[in-house]
Amino acid sequence: MDWRWADFDYDPTHWLAAVVRVAGRSWRRTQNRNAALYVGGVCFYGMLAVFPALALLIGLYSLLFTPAEAQHQAEAFAHLLPPGGPQALFTQELSRLAHAPIRVVSVQSFLAAFLAFYAAHRGVKALIAGLNLIHGEPRPRGLIGFNVLALAVAIGGFALVLLISSIFLTVRVAYITLELPPSEHPVVFSEWTWAGLGLVIGWTLSYRYVMASKPLPWRAALAGGATASALNIASSWFGAIYLQQFTHFGATYGSVTGVVVFLVWLSWNVNSVFYGGAVATEIEILASRRSAAQQQLLRERARMASSRSGS
Repeated sequence: MDWRWADFDYDPTHWLAAVVRVAGRSWRRTQNRNAALYVGGVCFYGMLAVFPALALLIGLYSLLFTPAEAQHQAEAFAHLLPPGGPQALFTQELSRLAHAPIRVVSVQSFLAAFLAFYAAHRGVKALIAGLNLIHGEPRPRGLIGFNVLALAVAIGGFALVLLISSIFLTVRVAYITLELPPSEHPVVFSEWTWAGLGLVIGWTLSYRYVMASKPLPWRAALAGGATASALNIASSWFGAIYLQQFTHFGATYGSVTGVVVFLVWLSWNVNSVFYGGAVATEIEILASRRSAAQQQLLRERARMASSRSGS
């Protein structure tokens, strides 16, 4: 069907109503009672995977750079975590890996690869199953196809993280080499910019190719990816304020406070991903209904034109 500018809706109230309607329906879609089970599964396996993956990442960086440079690179992205418990866990582990001998780091990275990919594979399976539930997928994939897809997504996700962080490190090295002050280009030099870019790419591809057996339209997938990425970044910002100003987990959980805070932050982010998937689903439904209505209108116009020419 040919699209014409005359068919475009310029009324801002219609757009505002559509946004509110999509937001409300997306929220109701995420309130499925089984969605919380998938959130818990993703958080559990994500907690198991993150530290072996961190050791693996440090080991890979240490092959090209010094351990101190690898630590500096990883600490930049650790700033994306809420201060306190989560950042303390990451910085302690980074400091231990940075001061360990290169041979020890390499052996740890080799062993961490198995642990990271096992836990990541299980966590991605829970994530995909949760997205299928949010989308209301009528034809879920078979056992073999589901496991192969989860493995591909886990490998692709780690590769995307490695790519984005490598580009970020290259930009840092280039700025230092050229003696350019980072303060003059805060957007390019900010870890938030690169993290946001990676999140948008990753979630958009996930919603388009992973959430359903049939690829979602790019417009719906991109809207969901942008929504989930914005909520992920907002979770880090507001999570820092909430954890510092309104809660005192240390009085209750003691030495495991960092783990509890990290799981709370992770659950917020997983819920954000599910909400982004719900937004993509509702936009897909809205677009399909609008397309069906336009096609019906065109058929009515063609029928009326045919009846007039016949008379």
